Amino acid sequence: MKTFFKNIKGDKAIWAVAGLLALFSFLPVYSASSNLAYLYGDGNTIKYLFKHFAHLVLGFSILYGIHKIPFHYFKGLSIIALPIVIVLLGVTMAQGTTINGASASRWIRIPIVGVGFQTSTLAAVVLMTYVARYLSRIKDKKISFKETLLPLWMPVFVVLALILPSNFSTTAIIFSMIYALLFIGGFPLKYLGAIFLAGVFSLVLFVGFAKIVNIDSLTVKVNTWENRIKNFSDSEDTDANYQIEKAKIAIATGGVLGLGPGKSVQKNFLPQSSSDFIYAIIVEEFGIVGGLFLMFLYMLLLFRLVIVAHKASSLFGKLLVIGVGVPIVFQAMINMAVAVELFPVTGQTLPLISSGGTSIWMTCLALGMVLSVSAKREVQKNDMENIENPLDILSETI
Repeated sequence: MKTFFKNIKGDKAIWAVAGLLALFSFLPVYSASSNLAYLYGDGNTIKYLFKHFAHLVLGFSILYGIHKIPFHYFKGLSIIALPIVIVLLGVTMAQGTTINGASASRWIRIPIVGVGFQTSTLAAVVLMTYVARYLSRIKDKKISFKETLLPLWMPVFVVLALILPSNFSTTAIIFSMIYALLFIGGFPLKYLGAIFLAGVFSLVLFVGFAKIVNIDSLTVKVNTWENRIKNFSDSEDTDANYQIEKAKIAIATGGVLGLGPGKSVQKNFLPQSSSDFIYAIIVEEFGIVGGLFLMFLYMLLLFRLVIVAHKASSLFGKLLVIGVGVPIVFQAMINMAVAVELFPVTGQTLPLISSGGTSIWMTCLALGMVLSVSAKREVQKNDMENIENPLDILSETI
């Protein structure tokens, strides 16, 4: 165990938060999986627990491996990975995969292992890394908007355009995070307003196109978005807000201390109780105390992300931490807000808590990159401590 802790580098608080979230996830996932066991008629909840365990093991293996890679390598890797991600998104859109009989156009099935994979989550990490790399390259340079069209906006537009038809919420999150990253990275403010208007115009254009052109898949998606927004604004329509109503009942039933682990009632009625609406089950079983504790962990993660970004040795490191780390907390807040009806239903999972391999793996990938940035600072600090005479720095450089 001592050897293991010796080999892990980077911010120990982030390691601790990730570990606590993963450990905590077993109870609600196991409890909520009874709904899946009943739905598919096998009655075996243990297999869902082992499946979640396997996802976490692979996820933390990814985290450990990625955090060992010097973070400046991610600059080149983002250039290599971006065209691969674009191809995968195109294949995913064309493939039209179905999972358990339901439409799952945002998923692609890996033939060799037969595992479903959500390509948009990988695309988000790769694209944020690519944008961070580009912003670090143009720092202190006076650039025109025209110069950024091909190297920056073309990849962003292509990726978002490929994700939008199947997953509006993920597209919106990625666009928002890129917009925030551009602002923090010093992108000219006079262009940011135009970018926002262009994004809104593109969305309106897509919705109009989907309504005019009679393509079933697009029409269904656009109608779903409209219905979710309409149902969110019309709180009296309980039939249309079935999921939210069950989530609110679960939260109200939980009270301060909750019903206890495994004693949720609404897990048997709430769709996606182990993924999209797992926060409602957590509050029902662990009460407001459990819900606030979970929120505290995500806020602690955000605090440590800000610290790591502030102490990063380069602009790329700072932007990388913000670009791939902050969306984890942002996604968690959206998931919680949906459960308490502060936000329309989005289908976003609770990072490191909800069941689902892709979400866990990509969260661990992002955290590994953040830890790589913080580990670099540790190496520099240790190098400084090992030099007895400051003049040795000059001699070593020469």
